[in-house]
Amino acid sequence: MLDRDQLETFAVVIEQQSFERAAAVLSITRGAVSQRIKALEESLSTVLVLRDRPVSPTPAGEVLLRHVKALRILEGSALQQLVPRPKPHAPVPLSIAVNADSLATWFPEVLKELFLSQLVALEVVADDQDHTSQLLSRGEVIGCISTNSKAADGFIAECLGAMEYRCYATPEFASKSFPDGLTVLAVLAAPAVLFNRKDSLHDDFLRDRFGFPIDRYAKHYLPSPVALLEGIAMGAGYGLIPSTQAEPFVESGKLIDLCPDDGVMVDLYWHHWELEPPLAHDITALIVKVAHRILVPRGAAEQKVEAPAPAVSLVRLRNTISAMASNKAKADCNTG
Repeated sequence: MLDRDQLETFAVVIEQQSFERAAAVLSITRGAVSQRIKALEESLSTVLVLRDRPVSPTPAGEVLLRHVKALRILEGSALQQLVPRPKPHAPVPLSIAVNADSLATWFPEVLKELFLSQLVALEVVADDQDHTSQLLSRGEVIGCISTNSKAADGFIAECLGAMEYRCYATPEFASKSFPDGLTVLAVLAAPAVLFNRKDSLHDDFLRDRFGFPIDRYAKHYLPSPVALLEGIAMGAGYGLIPSTQAEPFVESGKLIDLCPDDGVMVDLYWHHWELEPPLAHDITALIVKVAHRILVPRGAAEQKVEAPAPAVSLVRLRNTISAMASNKAKADCNTG
C-alpha cells in the first residue's frame, strides 16, 4: 500500500517543479518534503524525481503521477456523491491540453457543458497540436488534443475529425504581393503570419503546393488565434486560418482565399488514459460527441464512437460514479 501523504507530496513537487515551492504549498519544511520523496522512492525501489532545475519526473515518476491524478479524480468524484446536497462540494481539479485553434473555434462548446456541470475545476493548457501529447506522457494532464494518430502505451487515441485551414489575405495585400497568384517568387518576398516557431503548418502547406520545402521567407509570429486572424485582416501578411474562424471576414470582403482549390485538413485526436476514472471517461465522451458534431468527418471507414446516451454532458457527469459505463468510447481514424 502506497502512503497517500508521500504520493501527494510527490505530485506537488512535480507540479511546482521545485522542492522549496512544494514545501510552501504543503506547509511543511523542505526537509520533510525530501524525506517523503526518499521514502516513496525506497518503497518502490526506483528513482521518481530528477533533481534538476526545474524538477521533473523520471519515466517511472510519470507513471506514478498519472496514478496520483487518477486518485484525486476518484476521491473528488466520490465526495461529490457522498456529501449530501445542498451542502456545497469542491469541484474536482483536473487539467487537459488543447491546441489554441480548437480553443478559438469548436472547443468552447465542451467548456460550456463542463462549466455548467460545476463538477470540475478545470485547467486548460494551450499548446501546439503537434506538442500536446508530451504533456500527457509526463502526467501533467489527463488528456490532450493532438495530431498524432498513434497512442503511447497505456493511452488511447480517439479520432475527433479534421479542422480545415485555408490560406487568406486581404484583397489589397493579395493584389500587391500576389499579382500572379501564389508563386514561389512571391512567397519568398511576402511576409507570412504564423502562430509561433513550433507552427509547421505553413511550411507543410507550401511544400505540398510546390512539391519542395520553402523555409526562407519572412514571418510574423502572433501566438494567439485571434491576434493571428486580426493581423492578417489588417494586412500584415498572409497565412493559414481555420475556415470556420475566417468565414465572417470572407463574407464581409475583408479576406479572400488565395488558394480556393488548396485547403489543408488537419486530423485531430483526443489522447487519454486507457484506464480512466469515471469522471475522466465522461469528459472523453463529451469531447468526442462535440467534435463529431462540429469537425469535418475523416475517412469512410471511421468507426462510430459508443458514447453514453442520451446526453453525455450534465446527466452523465452528475452520475459519474453510480453510472459507470461498461464500454469505453473508442474510435479509430483512417487518414487518407
